[in-house]
Amino acid sequence: MDRTIFIMRHGETEFNTQGRYQGQLDSPLTEHGMDQVRQMGRLLRYSVEHPSEWKVISSPLGRALQSTQILCEILGYDFNEIETDSRLSEVSVGSWSGLTLKEIEQGWPNSLEDTTMYDWYFRSPDGESYEVVQERVTDWLDSLSSTPRVIAVTHGLTSRILRGVYAGLTRQEALSLEVSQSACFQLSNCTIKRISYEFDEF
Repeated sequence: MDRTIFIMRHGETEFNTQGRYQGQLDSPLTEHGMDQVRQMGRLLRYSVEHPSEWKVISSPLGRALQSTQILCEILGYDFNEIETDSRLSEVSVGSWSGLTLKEIEQGWPNSLEDTTMYDWYFRSPDGESYEVVQERVTDWLDSLSSTPRVIAVTHGLTSRILRGVYAGLTRQEALSLEVSQSACFQLSNCTIKRISYEFDEF
């Protein structure tokens, strides 16, 4: 079956502006974040014919649900018809949730040594491992085998790993993927297409 999935990250949150790593904690969208979602909604409206025929699935975390509600308003989709799926939740960073990088380095000295820009997320002593997240997003993709059209609202790190699984990338390749709040990604026919409203990013 031909299948198309649009993967979208939630809009900017207050924690994002403070440099705090949310994990599975929550903070509300900023005004800018709400505008980002509206822009993405308008872009998707031109990319998606008959939105009511699509399945909209959101992470159950508040920032994703807030984004999904705004998206539904733009698409004319009944928010009561969406599904939530915990497999789309952000990677848990355990005790590091809500902290800045400086606070993490102060509280857990040397824990970030020899890490890459993104791999450090998985050094949290009680957070999720890459393999656990990879397994849950793989399971989510497999569950869509009979669902041809999906719009999914998820999170930055989860989106990287999900796209990496879809494209058959290595761990390092997946963690190096772009994560954006001004673009979504179309997964179709074993290819990934970036769709953005910021034309100067191309």
